[in-house]
Amino acid sequence: MAQYIMLQGTSSHVGKSILTTALCRIFYRMGRQVVPFKAQNMALNSYVTRKGLEMGRAQVAQAEAAGLEPDVDMNPVLLKPTGNSCSQVIINGMPLGNMSARDYHTGYSLRAFSAVTEALERLKHQYDTIVIEGAGSPAEVNLRDHDIVNMRVAKYLRAPVLLVADIDRGGSLAALVGTLELLEPEERNLVKGLIINKFRGDISLFTPAVDFLEQKTGKPVLGVIPFIEQLGIDEEDSVSLDDKPRAPRTGDVQIAVIQMPKISNFTDFDSLSDEPDVSLYYVRTAAELGHPDVILLPGSKNTTEDLRWLYASGLAGAVLKLVKDGTPVIGICGGYQMLGQVIYDPHHTESDFPETAGLGLLPVRTTFADWKQTYQVQALCRPFPFMGETLEARDLTGYEIHMGQTVVDSGASEPFVVCQRSGKDCSLTAGTARKDGLVFGTYIHGLFDNDQFRRDMLNILRRHKGLAPLPAQRNYKAEKERSYDRLAAVTARHLDMDKLLRIMSDSDL
Repeated sequence: MAQYIMLQGTSSHVGKSILTTALCRIFYRMGRQVVPFKAQNMALNSYVTRKGLEMGRAQVAQAEAAGLEPDVDMNPVLLKPTGNSCSQVIINGMPLGNMSARDYHTGYSLRAFSAVTEALERLKHQYDTIVIEGAGSPAEVNLRDHDIVNMRVAKYLRAPVLLVADIDRGGSLAALVGTLELLEPEERNLVKGLIINKFRGDISLFTPAVDFLEQKTGKPVLGVIPFIEQLGIDEEDSVSLDDKPRAPRTGDVQIAVIQMPKISNFTDFDSLSDEPDVSLYYVRTAAELGHPDVILLPGSKNTTEDLRWLYASGLAGAVLKLVKDGTPVIGICGGYQMLGQVIYDPHHTESDFPETAGLGLLPVRTTFADWKQTYQVQALCRPFPFMGETLEARDLTGYEIHMGQTVVDSGASEPFVVCQRSGKDCSLTAGTARKDGLVFGTYIHGLFDNDQFRRDMLNILRRHKGLAPLPAQRNYKAEKERSYDRLAAVTARHLDMDKLLRIMSDSDL
């Protein structure tokens, strides 16, 4: 029967996802059949599995670290905020509909727990180790009765819990002690150890604090994990956007990402930010935009409201002026839709507005349907002009996840062609470029994860600035594998693995 370990936190963004990823890699390297699990995820970054089902990106990274193909059993419940205290509810990878926070927590969440237990039962019989991630804090007393992701999961499995605190934000000792105090006795007994995460400085100076914690709580401190710079691992929590650069740094190619309120799948640009000659930064105001070499419009969970925000913030005008002056702009998914002439929402899928004017930079019109398209795709980019040169690529991989149906005006350039959807051959256009190539958009998420396409585009931008091109030397997927290994090595070095394995063995069912 499987062994379990669960990571819960004193709050959001303490590093539960990353530590879960680390443990998955550690156990994978030990030869265990390990699988990640998170009962319920609230995130705007999501992924589409080979079967065309939707799940949170954190569990995708954890699956990769465990040497597995992502599967929705790893994340059976996904909530995607749409605005106004409302989320799209996705069960077992399929959208159920939109619900208010009140309706979900007071009326539906406990019914969704059946999907959680069914997934766990399947995983228990397929794997020998399950690394479980909680969400937020288990001490939110107002949410306890409807919790399906923290202590309800731990109690269902009788899983040992490690409580994680982020020392980098301060108050970690109080957070650990306070969280334990707010737990019920049965829940407190399930907590078998504490972890201090994101530590900077001399660890020997922290020894008195460790002694205090162990004496005060009666729980062992299993490790003090150092702050790891440049992890190179996808983050899904929108809180992580607060740590993104707000202005260009040193780099030959400066890329601005428009950070809209409902930005989604911003991991689309991680591969660009990791390039040594790129300075990628996120902007929320026209003043922050500056004069980048290229502007990226990302996906959005509420394209209509984010488009209206672009106009209200002045960013729409700033983008249009830069394009007029010769700055290219690229839209992905929702960003692609915004570049068009108009967005129709006849079923009020996203808002009460039946029609919203787009930026008018592409000859396309989008209508929102009441059903979602989710596919892994194989694609190609037919030759089209970009900054005075030709951009093209074959053997592209990525995924689609959108509710909009986009119609392209006759005679427009349609360079992006999907050749295979979820394993089935097809020939469908999935993007449009302006005749001069200065503006283009596509529905293909993960476009820039394709090494040759990414480098070809960057080299065109380099040559446009009078800089010599660089060879395509980076393998994004291979570098992610090295990042998982590095994360695992650092974590294992600072975590008492012997004690952790004893905790898991003592709780073996």
